[in-house]
Amino acid sequence: MKNKEIKTNAMRILEREKIPYTQYTYECEEFVDALQIADMLSLPYEKVYKTLVTVGDSRNYYVFVIPIAEELDMKKAAKSVGEKAVSMIHVKEINGVTGYVRGGCTAVGMKKQYVTRIDKSAEALETVIVSGGRLGSQIELKPGDLCRASRGEFADVIAGR
Repeated sequence: MKNKEIKTNAMRILEREKIPYTQYTYECEEFVDALQIADMLSLPYEKVYKTLVTVGDSRNYYVFVIPIAEELDMKKAAKSVGEKAVSMIHVKEINGVTGYVRGGCTAVGMKKQYVTRIDKSAEALETVIVSGGRLGSQIELKPGDLCRASRGEFADVIAGR
């Protein structure tokens, strides 16, 4: 399902770095959670990842990409970025910090380059699906390519493992 709409910053970066991706589009006027999006597009939950933005005690921002049905383990997340603690940023701050809107936030092409951790579960997958950088758009790509494009690292950051 290719879409001839305007490319997002994330898509332009992937193309510039010659990283192949597949775009999925869906109708969306406002925020819906990633589980609903996966259902709309008939995508397996274990392949779809959400992007979460946190702030550390140092006031630095950190980006975490985790499976949609999982919870971020705040202690593991903080440890993975060398902070004592991290907390989720307020929903009103998402656009100002990332340049993206809630539900359209992706680790690739944010306003600034933030330290990014992708849950290590992604390494075992052939491809992962993340937001394409706007509401109504998801992109599928290889985990290693997502890691490279976001300048991230893989780390164990989800709860209950």
